[in-house]
Amino acid sequence: MKNKLLITLTLLFTLTAFNQALALTPTELEQQIEQVKNEREDLVAEQKKLQAELDAVNKESQTLGSAVKSLDATKKKLAADIRVTQSKINSTSLTIKSLENTMGEKEQQIVVHQKAIALALQTLSEYDSRSLVLDFLSSANFSDVWRDRSQLEGLNESLESEINNLRETKKVLNQEKKQKERVKEEQVSLQGQLSGQKSVVEESQKAKERLLAETKNKEADYQKKLAENLARQKQFEEDLLRLEMELKITLDPSLIPDTRHGILSWPLGDVFVTQTFGETEFSRSGAYSGKGHNGIDLRASMGTPVKAALAGVIEGAGNTDEMNAQYRRAGKPACVSYGRWVLIKHGNGLSTVYAHLSASLVKVGQTVRTGETIGYSGGAYGVNGSGYSFGPHLHFGLMASQGVEVRQLTNSKGGCRLIYMPVALGLNAYLDPLDYLPSL
Repeated sequence: MKNKLLITLTLLFTLTAFNQALALTPTELEQQIEQVKNEREDLVAEQKKLQAELDAVNKESQTLGSAVKSLDATKKKLAADIRVTQSKINSTSLTIKSLENTMGEKEQQIVVHQKAIALALQTLSEYDSRSLVLDFLSSANFSDVWRDRSQLEGLNESLESEINNLRETKKVLNQEKKQKERVKEEQVSLQGQLSGQKSVVEESQKAKERLLAETKNKEADYQKKLAENLARQKQFEEDLLRLEMELKITLDPSLIPDTRHGILSWPLGDVFVTQTFGETEFSRSGAYSGKGHNGIDLRASMGTPVKAALAGVIEGAGNTDEMNAQYRRAGKPACVSYGRWVLIKHGNGLSTVYAHLSASLVKVGQTVRTGETIGYSGGAYGVNGSGYSFGPHLHFGLMASQGVEVRQLTNSKGGCRLIYMPVALGLNAYLDPLDYLPSL
C-alpha cells in the first residue's frame, strides 16, 4: 500500500516538473519561424522598392516603350510578391508543425494525467474500504498509520490539483487544434494567392509578346491600337446604356442601406482615387455615352491584391476578353468591356463589382469574408482581362442588389452579343461607392 501511494505521488510531482521544463525550453521550430520572419523583412523591403519603380514607370506618357517597360517592371515586382507569399507559406508550414508537436506533447500529458488520476483513485478507494481501527490493528507501528493517513490527505490535494491540470491541458489542446485549423485555412488561402500571382506573371509575359507582335514594335501602330480600343469602348457603352434604359425598374428604397461611411471597406491596401463616380471630365468627353462614370477607379499596379469590400456571395465572375477571341477568329470587331470581373452580392442590399482584373481567385456561389483576396488588379493595355482599360487600375462599382443581374448583351450593335456581365436594371441602380466607403 505504501509503495503504491509513493508511486502515485511521485508520478504527480514528476509530471509537474516535466510541464515546467517544457514551458521553459524554446523549440527549434520556433527559431526557424523567427528566422523566416526576419528573412521576409528583407523581401518586403525589396518588394517596396520595386513597387516604387513600377509606380514611376506607370506615370510615364502612354507610348509603346513605356507600355513594354511597365510590363517588364510588373514582372519583376510580381516575382518579389511571389517570394513574399512563398515565405508566408513556409511560415505557416513551420507553425503547423510546431502546433502538431505541442499538441502531441499535450496528448501525452493527458495520458499521464489520466494514469495518475486513475492510480490515485484506486489508492483512495482502497483506503476508504478499510477502517482506521483495522489499520491500527494490522500495523506494527502506530506512527506508520498516521504517516499513511497524512500522505493520504496530501494525495487528495494532489488529486484535485491533477484533475484541474487535466482540464487545463485539454482546454489548451482544444485551443491549439483551433489555431491549427486557422493556420491551415490561411495556408490554403496563401496557396491560392500564389497560384494567382503566377498566372498574372504569365499574362504579363504573354501581353508583352502580343503587344510587340501586333504593333511590329512601331509607335504609330501602337497609337492606332489605342484609338481602336477607345472607339470600341464607346460602342460598348452605347450598347450597355441602351439595355439598361430598356430594363429600367422601380427600386424599393427600404432595401438600400442609408449612406454612411464605413459600411464598405476599401478593396485595396493603398487607396488613391483616380476617377470618381458620375459626371467626371473623362465621362464628359464621351467615354461613357453621357451617362457618367458608373463606379470609381482606384490606382493599382498590375498584380495588386483586390479584396472583398464586404462579406458576401460571389454572384458572378467572368472574363469578356475570352469571348473576344471568338470574334477575332470570325474576323469580327472585338467587344471592349469589363474584361475579367467579379460581382459580389452582400447581405445588406448592396452588390459590388470589381473589373479589369488580371486574375480571379473565386468561383460563383463561393462565400467570401470582408478583406479576403478575391483576385489581382490589371488594366494594362493588351493584358488578358483588361477589357477597355488603358492603364493599370481597378474599377470598383456599387449597385443596389435588387437592380443588378448578370446578363448577355444580345442587343449589341457592336461585337458584344456573346458577352455576359453585370448589368444594372436601370441607371438608378448605380450607387456612388464613396458614400459607403471609409472617408478619405
